[in-house]
Amino acid sequence: MSNKAKGSKAERELVRLFTEHGWRAVRVAGSGMHEDSPCDLIAGKKGKKGCTIEAKSSKKSRIYITKAQIEDFIVFSDMIGLKPVIAVRFNREGWLFLDPLKRHLEDSGKYWVVSLERARKKGKRFGQFF
Repeated sequence: MSNKAKGSKAERELVRLFTEHGWRAVRVAGSGMHEDSPCDLIAGKKGKKGCTIEAKSSKKSRIYITKAQIEDFIVFSDMIGLKPVIAVRFNREGWLFLDPLKRHLEDSGKYWVVSLERARKKGKRFGQFF
């Protein structure tokens, strides 16, 4: 399975997770393909603040995201008035949710990094985060 197919599968899994919790979520067309798609999903629920989601999954213990991608993601989220959320999934860990505005990501110079260890410490499960 290609990386694109794995990413799409992870995004569909995340949409199902939101749906199971009474939210509505959609995948953003072209996410991960163009510079013009600054997030992977948009989700909302009546009575809750909607959010933009950047989804990342890995079988390794660290996920790298370019600083430019995170900056574009945060700017886009602010422009449309939604909360930016980083959703990460490491093999056999399930989804963890991080707030990119609260220094939940580690700075490695060119990249922001989410390690499995940091995700376990700072990340929250769906019901805790939302």
